[in-house]
Amino acid sequence: MKCPFCGTPSTQVTDTRENDEGNIVRRRRRCLSCDKRFTTYERIELKMPQVVKKNGSRSEFEREKILASMKLALRKRPVTAESVDEALDRIESTLLALGEREVASEQIGALVMQELRRLDKVAYIRFASVYRNFEDAKEFSEVIRELKPPRAPRREPQI
Repeated sequence: MKCPFCGTPSTQVTDTRENDEGNIVRRRRRCLSCDKRFTTYERIELKMPQVVKKNGSRSEFEREKILASMKLALRKRPVTAESVDEALDRIESTLLALGEREVASEQIGALVMQELRRLDKVAYIRFASVYRNFEDAKEFSEVIRELKPPRAPRREPQI
């Protein structure tokens, strides 16, 4: 590993730790030349499926694109970055578990909506308005109605 400060290829690992899930390794390193310290991360790289867009074109799966759209929906909402990362990890895990070489962008959008619904109802509605291309207020009210739990039947007081 080259030192990011001086470019020398000789560095020494001073500490190694895994995250709780065991899928990321964090290494603290020290440059043997300039004696500066830095951190590197190792994570498993799996081949994500190709994304098939509505127009039929294909592109690489980009976690950053999903993150950007989720952040936009979650703007000024009380959701932690850690929760968003966990949601993204669940989306990626679901896509990998499908075992498909290609996945429709609509399927990814549905997974994002599912995660946003779990994280924050307002962000869910924001994302849904763009994803489903709402035309009027009626469509907003329909989505809000979906979010409301069904009412329990009223019981008459017993005398």
